[in-house]
Amino acid sequence: MEALSLPAALSLVAGGGAGLSPELRAALGASLPLLQRDYRFERVWFWGCIQGVRGAYYIAQGLGPDRAAPRSRLYSLNCLDWSLLTAATEEMLALAEEVKGRFQGDPSFEYSLAEINPEAVAYNQPVMKEEARLIATIEQIDRAVGIVPRGAFVKTPLGSVHENRHFEGLSLVEAKKLSSYFHFTEPTNLKNKTLLEKADLDPSTDFLNSLEHDIPQGSWSIQLEKGGSVVVLRSLLWLGLTFYHVPMTKQFGYVYFGTGEKNLDLPFML
Repeated sequence: MEALSLPAALSLVAGGGAGLSPELRAALGASLPLLQRDYRFERVWFWGCIQGVRGAYYIAQGLGPDRAAPRSRLYSLNCLDWSLLTAATEEMLALAEEVKGRFQGDPSFEYSLAEINPEAVAYNQPVMKEEARLIATIEQIDRAVGIVPRGAFVKTPLGSVHENRHFEGLSLVEAKKLSSYFHFTEPTNLKNKTLLEKADLDPSTDFLNSLEHDIPQGSWSIQLEKGGSVVVLRSLLWLGLTFYHVPMTKQFGYVYFGTGEKNLDLPFML
């Protein structure tokens, strides 16, 4: 969610019980503008918090002019001092899948992959630092459940993605539909659509995957809160991911407050 509107945005997603203390909100309000200035980001988003056993990781993302370009990610243990994370690699993602259980809250903590899965030694990676697991988990969550409303971003003929200045929000009727929300990541299902389905799409706005085809079906919860003035989507696959949108306005965003563990039991719960 946008750093400048953080206090108001956090109040809109507070229905799930997650949030930040006044001290942490004040710390973020002071440090995020400095973060944007020092790293010369065009925008800074507060991504959320991954809670560990002995501490928590607070995550921020820096964006450039092209919103679809890889984002810079930073973490902090106190919401004041920030450290830049490296980009996630496919090897990191594969190794992170092997690690189960809670985060410890110590970036230097090492997981022994040889004890978890002897085949992991074949990667020449007998251990994995928690910082690498943190990088992979953020990437997994963004790919799986990082979402935006339909029409909020446009794709130019040159391939870059920018905020749609003409976007005035979804209507209340459209905001209740899963098809009105897109995954804000590289599309994978658009090539599988038939010519008849593509005929109803606008190439400038419908360039992302819709939530209506997510697997498993039923992995999203849609609710109206604040007297029906806010639409809230919650992921049941990554518990703790909450998206909000105020219909007929430009206010939207998502935040994660959880343990960084995927709900692998979801198919058996539906």
